[in-house]
Amino acid sequence: METTATYTSFVAVGDSFTEGMSDLLPDGSYRGWADLLAARLADRSPGFRYANLAVRGKLIGQIVDEQVAPAAAMRADVVTLVGGLNDTLRPSCDMGRVRALLEEAVERLAPACGRLVLMRSPGRRGPVLERFRPRMEALFSYVDELAARHGALVVDLYGAEVLGDPRLWDVDRLHLTAEGHRRVAEAVWQALGLAPEEDWRAPLAPALRPPWLERRVGDLRFAREHLGPWIGRRLTGRSSGDGRPAKRPELLPYEAPAS
Repeated sequence: METTATYTSFVAVGDSFTEGMSDLLPDGSYRGWADLLAARLADRSPGFRYANLAVRGKLIGQIVDEQVAPAAAMRADVVTLVGGLNDTLRPSCDMGRVRALLEEAVERLAPACGRLVLMRSPGRRGPVLERFRPRMEALFSYVDELAARHGALVVDLYGAEVLGDPRLWDVDRLHLTAEGHRRVAEAVWQALGLAPEEDWRAPLAPALRPPWLERRVGDLRFAREHLGPWIGRRLTGRSSGDGRPAKRPELLPYEAPAS
């Protein structure tokens, strides 16, 4: 259902997905769905303010400790919370603890904002993530439960077949491309009740399957450049976001970046 509501402020909370990896800009920074959504909301509301507290690699406990209180204090019209998926991808994962922390985050954010938006994160098709799918789906079921209990919106990206298409994923096979982020921005836009501009679930055009050798070369490159380092960080407890600040830590007027 479309709404005439005006959203004057937006705070994004989460990890690399919300930071915007791998929607890479020419200057080496990341844009991502949250920035795209903020730009569109700003076009509708003069003086619109935006903060993005997300940092790559963050676990749900770190999100709760570092981002939830500042986000709640901003009293924004819209807050998005996406977290917990990094926990499910760890070699060992206490799902009970993940659920408890996610519940704490929702309980603190829901009454502090006009509209809380949760997500069932997109899942790339392929063998690498298959072993983690039961954990991921358990997490998403709990997201649904929390949303129903606290009156939050849920954007079901996981259930959108097109977002499983490998062509919408970067070479690291963990983060969406620019086109993937653009579709997520449209999905959240529509979930907020704003007039659709496109069908974000529309499938991509059919593509020819690459030759066997090309696929194997791609697999080897992925293992060497991305999978190996990722496993190393998981085993040593390190994170790609260690020491990295939030991309927009304050709720300030949004200005479109210079083109």
